[in-house]
Formats: sequence, C-alpha cells, structure tokens
Amino acid sequence: MRMRRIAYILLFSLLLVSCGTRSGYFKMEGRFLHMNQGELYVYSPDGGINGLDTIKIEAGRFSYEKPCSKPSTLIIIFPNYSSQPIFAESGEAVDVKADASHLKEMEVEGTKNNELMTKFRKQIASVSPPEEMKYAITFINDHPESPVSVYLLNRYFIQTESPDYKQAAKLLQVLMKEQPENTDLGRLQRQLIELGSLPVGSKMPKFLAKDINGKVVNNSTFQGKDIVIINTWAAWSYESLDIQRALSDAVKAGKIAAMGICIDANPKEVRQSLERDGIEFPNVCDGKLLNTPLLKTFGLNTVPDNIVIRNGKVTERNITANTIRQRYGTD
Repeated sequence: MRMRRIAYILLFSLLLVSCGTRSGYFKMEGRFLHMNQGELYVYSPDGGINGLDTIKIEAGRFSYEKPCSKPSTLIIIFPNYSSQPIFAESGEAVDVKADASHLKEMEVEGTKNNELMTKFRKQIASVSPPEEMKYAITFINDHPESPVSVYLLNRYFIQTESPDYKQAAKLLQVLMKEQPENTDLGRLQRQLIELGSLPVGSKMPKFLAKDINGKVVNNSTFQGKDIVIINTWAAWSYESLDIQRALSDAVKAGKIAAMGICIDANPKEVRQSLERDGIEFPNVCDGKLLNTPLLKTFGLNTVPDNIVIRNGKVTERNITANTIRQRYGTD
C-alpha cells in the first residue's frame, strides 16, 4: 500500500513536470519565427517581478519560469522596443508563438486570460487606432472580470499620448463592480483623480526640490525654456529608461529642457545609473518611491509617464521615446 502511494506521488509529480507547471510558479515557453537568437526583457508593472529580467532566445525558442503567489501582469519587451502583456497565474504555464515581423499577432495559449488577449490582438492586427479603441471598449464591457480589461483600460485610455480620462472613469466603474477587491483598480482610480488635477491646458505648477546631486530645482530652473518635459522613470522599466535617453539626446541638442523623477529606493544607485548613461539634466530621487510629493505636484502617478510643457502650460501627456526622437530630431 505504501509503495502504491509513493508511486502515485511520483506519477503526479511527473505529470506536473511534463505540463511545465508547479505550484507557486508560472512558466512560459515559446518559439519565434525570424528570430533565431537574441534577448527579450520582461518586467511587471504590478509587482509580479522585482526589477527587469532577461529572457534568452536560442534556436528560436525560449523558456522562462518565475515564482508566482498571485496573479500578475508581465510585460515582454522585444528587440524593436514593442511590448506585449502576458498574464501570469500560480501553477500555470503558457505556450507563446510569434513571428518577429508580426508581433501584434502573437499567440499565447494555456490560460483563459492569455487566450482572450490573443483573440484581442488578432482583432486589432490590421485596424486603425480609433477602431482599436472601440474594440477595447467592447472587450472591457464584455469581460469586466478579466485582468486583460485592466491592462486595456490603462493602455488605451490612460497611459497614451491622447488619454480619454472621461471614458477611463466610466469603464473603471464597470471593472470595479466586478472586481471590488482588485487593488490595481483602486490605484487607477486614485491616478485618475490626480491626473485630473493637472489636465492639458494647466499652468506649470510651482515646485521646489533637490536633484540627485543636491542642487535646487524649481520653476526658475526652466525660466525662458520654450519646451520642458517632466518624466518619471525607474531602473526596472525599460520603456522609461529609453525615454530618459531620448530626452538626454534632445537636451544635449538644445531642443528642449527636461527633468526626471525616479521612483527607485536607492538614490546612490540612481546617481550611478545617470552617470553610466551620460544623462546630465536634473533628476530627482528622494527614496520615497511612488509617495514622492513631486508626482502629485505634476499629476504623475505611474512609470513611465510624462508631461510636456510649452511656454509654461501643459500641452501633452505620456509621449513615447520614438515621438521625442522624431519630433526633436534625435533619430
């Protein structure tokens, strides 16, 4: 009887291994056409990963496993700087199939939420941006219980160059009704309130801070500057680091002025990162993470995020690194 029990345990363990899953972990494996070798980066905007991980591709295939105690969203960053989400769950595994030249059509199988996201990717693969937003609204209303809807709400209506806070607030109420205990939705709600405190058209607020080298930074620092971009960043967010580098090139070219707000915990490491990348414009890091007062002052509440100030007034929000390079001639 004891031997039979041991045999059952071994068989169960083998089944788990063969399926690529184990309790407390999430695994994804994949294969890519037209990408034989290379690296992908992955991070989590909701804390599923601490920092930035690297995924190596060899012979067109990759495998990645991480501890996972609760559902989280992973963002994969590709060599062309585009990104796609993966929705992680404890004890689950997914299979990723993609063509490196058509990443919008990436397929992820293995869990309901990832398969829903795959369906959405296929729907928007060849439509215009306004149509994408219509599909996003339909998806959110049809699947208010899904973390995919939380991602789409943020992606299409908040963290975009043309945010629609009114539509975001409306959709947020739909999600909160179905997911009342989702802390990410509470964070988004607070974010919308703070964003509303400094909408496009507002005057640049008065502020006073010390940069990473102890130098005072305030409104006078940017007096006479036609264009000022305030950017939030963190060492774990590849996208925000790319924006920092694009801003640095534009500042050195004399096209704009800029200030960075880093939400990392260690100012010493931040200083080293800035020196390594040759970034000389003012950067503030007080070690208070997302509680730094400057974020509220400028209506910023996430990473990456930024505001564009022209002649003393906010004119845009959340522009991308590519937009900065194209607009200010740093390509």
